[in-house]
Amino acid sequence: MSSSSRGQQRVEDVYEQQNDQRLDELHSKLRTLRGITTDIHADVESQNLLIDQTNDRFASFGTSLSQASTRARQAFGIGPGAGTLKPWRIALLIVSVFILFWLGSKVLAWWWMPAPGGGIPA
Repeated sequence: MSSSSRGQQRVEDVYEQQNDQRLDELHSKLRTLRGITTDIHADVESQNLLIDQTNDRFASFGTSLSQASTRARQAFGIGPGAGTLKPWRIALLIVSVFILFWLGSKVLAWWWMPAPGGGIPA
């Protein structure tokens, strides 16, 4: 019986060693997962900060756009409290834009016009 109990003890020792080895492997994997989790948490926090900053910028842009729209409506007499649309302002703007384009085309044509004689002066 003594040899049987020694054999039993050896088997238990082998199992205990295997359990310890597996426990060490499991502990190593848990440390790796904890590191990954910490990295993911840090990345999520930085992305949340970036999203908050982007949200603030868009809110600021929305406010600026709203103010610019209000000023444009006031300039053209559009909207509540402005009465009626002032078509002469819009017509004046359109005519002035066409005149500016026409003058610009004349200046550019004069600027790019080749020299008389078709070449570089000697």
